[in-house]
Amino acid sequence: MARRKSAYSKGSVTLPWERRGAWARRLLAGPRWKILLVLGLLVWGASATYGFAQARAKERVTLLAIGEVHRAIRKFRSEMGRCPRSMTELVHPPRSRRRYLREAPRDGWGRTLWVRCPGHDDPDAADVISSGPSGSFLVDDNLH
Repeated sequence: MARRKSAYSKGSVTLPWERRGAWARRLLAGPRWKILLVLGLLVWGASATYGFAQARAKERVTLLAIGEVHRAIRKFRSEMGRCPRSMTELVHPPRSRRRYLREAPRDGWGRTLWVRCPGHDDPDAADVISSGPSGSFLVDDNLH
């Protein structure tokens, strides 16, 4: 008859408080901690890369929307001879059946763009500004 080894066959007794965290000690024993470290770094790197790519995509969408509004303002000024009073005039122009924009464009974060016409520095141009990722024009992350 084969004899079974018991948990106490090592010659020492383990107390209940000594068993707490034993799974963590076994997991980190030997070369396993290196594998866990590498996996953790890979997950962290992938999430950081994904977040950076999402931020860049939102910036690209915003810059495209700003360019679209600039083109619409130039067309409006050439046909009407004045600056649009608001973004609404670009979508629903007065005395014209031609729309300059189908709808008021939004930035990559879903917020409306701010238009100042004539521009602050150049009276022949217009300023189109997005409040950026913060959503506030007071924070220095605005896109022009």
